[in-house]
Amino acid sequence: MLGSRQPRLLSHPPYSETYGPEAVEYAAGGGLVADDWQADILNVLLAIRPDGKWSCADVGIVIPRQNGKGSCLEIRALAGMFLLGEELIMWSAHEYKTAMEGFRRLKAVVKSLGTQVGNNENLFNIDGSLVKFNNTNGEEGIERLDTEQRIRFVARSKGSGRGFSGDCVIIDEAYAYTLEQQDALMYTLSARPNPQIIYTSSPPLDAATGEPMFALKDRAEAGGDVALGWFDWGAPAGIDIDDRDEWAKSNPALGIRISLEAVENERRKDPAGDGFGRERLGIWPVRRKDALIKPEQWKSLVDVDSQAVDPVAFAVDITPMRDWASIVAYGLRADGLGHVVVVEHRPGTNWLRDRLVELRDRHNPVAICLDPAGPAANLLLDLEKVGIVRPEDPEKPELGDLAVPSGREYAGACGAFVDAVKNATLRHIDQAPLASAIDGVKTRPLGDAWAWGRRAGNVDISPLVAATLARWAFEARAHLINNDNYNILDSVL
Repeated sequence: MLGSRQPRLLSHPPYSETYGPEAVEYAAGGGLVADDWQADILNVLLAIRPDGKWSCADVGIVIPRQNGKGSCLEIRALAGMFLLGEELIMWSAHEYKTAMEGFRRLKAVVKSLGTQVGNNENLFNIDGSLVKFNNTNGEEGIERLDTEQRIRFVARSKGSGRGFSGDCVIIDEAYAYTLEQQDALMYTLSARPNPQIIYTSSPPLDAATGEPMFALKDRAEAGGDVALGWFDWGAPAGIDIDDRDEWAKSNPALGIRISLEAVENERRKDPAGDGFGRERLGIWPVRRKDALIKPEQWKSLVDVDSQAVDPVAFAVDITPMRDWASIVAYGLRADGLGHVVVVEHRPGTNWLRDRLVELRDRHNPVAICLDPAGPAANLLLDLEKVGIVRPEDPEKPELGDLAVPSGREYAGACGAFVDAVKNATLRHIDQAPLASAIDGVKTRPLGDAWAWGRRAGNVDISPLVAATLARWAFEARAHLINNDNYNILDSVL
């Protein structure tokens, strides 16, 4: 199986001339041979307008890890120094060690292009030009002594890049590129006659990082940008992350430098699939403004006097670190609208069993629910000891029995909860734990669907997970409800 040469999203202005083939040929002389897809990128990177300026002042390359985006940068830097006469190329990375890895790789290629001068391993003759390698900490780089052209390698910070005026700025690891760092580096280009800035990255880690990358993605998706080249192999959210065809679409180097066996092994080591989806398939996180539940939508459903009448369903969820837990109830109001309420949101977990027993005995709920694939799964044994069990006959559940969804059912429950919010068929009393969870949650692939993502920074999403499960359990066991079991006016939540 071979990876896809074509990105999932490709955008660039038209061009008629490019230095790309010359750059690829020059790098090959030093042993750096470009793949076809890398050559495609170089053609756009080095495309020129009729006036001789770059067709793309900005170029973004978004691709999963270890495919070979670094080679594109190395070929571009070589072309800038040895073919195009660029005075300063600034190569930046999020971490110092990554910047130094780029320096070491490029240094090896440059050495292969020429011969060492005497016993000085930091001085090479490249086609008659002396090239010096500077290894001083904080000053790492490559310099042509005849023209004083330089390639500098730096780790990004608020201050890195200030005081330089570069022809080309490389933003490696742009997933963590912040607006403050952009202010420090982007304006180094202002005084140059033909500047270019290049962003390479896997997708941002979450919606709170990589604002400049999201802005570039918006420009590319809008289309028609006269200054942007964009190559994005990232998969859309919600795909089947076990579909090998999707693996190929996201990884152009599959079958070249990434083996299918290696990807299969990565998948086995990540059963939840969150990291695999981001790092190997390039799935972008959801931003707040793109969130499935927007804060303003959730706010519009507030009714501080809202109450559900019995019967209700309860659900429980626990944070992965087991430092917080939530119990949420879902039922119907007297007017038939749904009502969701956080019954408990407390530190720790040792209180959960007794509280669930108390709620069961008081409300005789249609179901008590938890996710057997989530952190609350360990409660199953404890609940069995106090008679909260799965139904003996799955076709004939009884009041107060456990409701335990399959993975597919949980994914459907997440989608149904979103639909209920968008269709305004439920209400809530504006509780902070639930609002915070909705504000900070992201999604993760689950089979061919999606579910709430637990890796959401420091946000506790247990109230939202429990609310989603409670609604699903209520709907799944609604056939148990009749007025012989309940006096609907007596008990409210």
